[in-house]
Amino acid sequence: MRIPVLIAVLLLVSSFVVTSSTVTEHSAVSAQERYPTGPRLPSSSSDDLSPAFRSSGVPILDAPEEEKVHDVSKLDPPNRRKNKKRILVTGGAGFIGSHLVDRLMDEGNMVIVVDSLFTGKKSNLERHFSNPRFEFIRQDVIEPLYVEVDQIYHLACPASPIHYKYNPIHTLKTSFMGTYNMLGLAKRTHARFLITSTSEVYGDPLIHPQVEEYWGNVNPIGERSCYDEGKRVAETLCYDFKRQNGVDIRIARIFNTYGPRMALNDGRVVSNFVGQAIRREELTVQGTGNQTRSFCYVSDQVDGLIRLMNTEDVEGPVNIGNPTEFTIKELADVVKEVVEPRVDVTYTPLTPDDPKQRKPDITKAQSKIGWNPTVELRDGLKLMALDFKERIKNGDEGW
Repeated sequence: MRIPVLIAVLLLVSSFVVTSSTVTEHSAVSAQERYPTGPRLPSSSSDDLSPAFRSSGVPILDAPEEEKVHDVSKLDPPNRRKNKKRILVTGGAGFIGSHLVDRLMDEGNMVIVVDSLFTGKKSNLERHFSNPRFEFIRQDVIEPLYVEVDQIYHLACPASPIHYKYNPIHTLKTSFMGTYNMLGLAKRTHARFLITSTSEVYGDPLIHPQVEEYWGNVNPIGERSCYDEGKRVAETLCYDFKRQNGVDIRIARIFNTYGPRMALNDGRVVSNFVGQAIRREELTVQGTGNQTRSFCYVSDQVDGLIRLMNTEDVEGPVNIGNPTEFTIKELADVVKEVVEPRVDVTYTPLTPDDPKQRKPDITKAQSKIGWNPTVELRDGLKLMALDFKERIKNGDEGW
């Protein structure tokens, strides 16, 4: 009697092994279907994963946990899962970065944010903290990072005068070492790389409007140079990685951007004026107020960055900014009209090396990536003022 029982047990075990093998194969295929552009998931156990992949935060989908795979499929509708990417955003807790993260998450991507929180705020991202497609890493980009990604948006760098002058040496290190580390990551993972450079690379321009081919008029030893020259060397580094290592790069030269989540006291003219108007303080205009700027609303800026990242065969830097030009006096008048008409304007000495004029030529953005700004200054300022009023009421004014 023992032999038939033994045979029955062996048959049962054999059946279980075959079934388990089938589930493992199915789980691996399902995972790859749900992450078609991300790192390829092995069909064996999670022990085969590299340390870099293991630390990257990608859900490890091993058999026989079929329900785990099923849950992942519910994260987004099928039309969003189809082109999902694994995207790194440095500086993603900051002003522009957090709006970019919102768009990328809404499109169904998996997003990793790296931010030191020097100027960024976790509260800008709190709506995503419970989403399994989102990961936050608090780290300075001057330290190497080991993750697996398809695209890298490199925004990390202090951008306001108050912030970048606070520690100019660290600002330079961020521009050079931070960009070097992220380009190295792009090289290793074969990720497409986009850096947000700046209109400051043109310095105090001698041509108007500024085209991408203009080399600029920059003071290399002034107080602003840590930012201006830092971005110039970052652009150089990008092209050296492209020429020497074949890294697929994009350079966005962004012009004055404004909108909700700007730091109220960051020293930039739009945030200064809106904050002062809400508090019913005098609007402080530097110099005569005849110097000009072009102001781009943050949603337009984010749209330009995403279009640039996802357009093939774009050569050279691309200006992303609104070509409508205002004098600083005109900006003050618009802020008074939109926010608080009863405030006065006062004049203070001009900051050294402050550009006299700034206006982008966006012909390349229009023709190569199909981008045009759509938000008028008055409309954007109304939305920005609503955000500022709420934060001032709650005592959340930043620095």
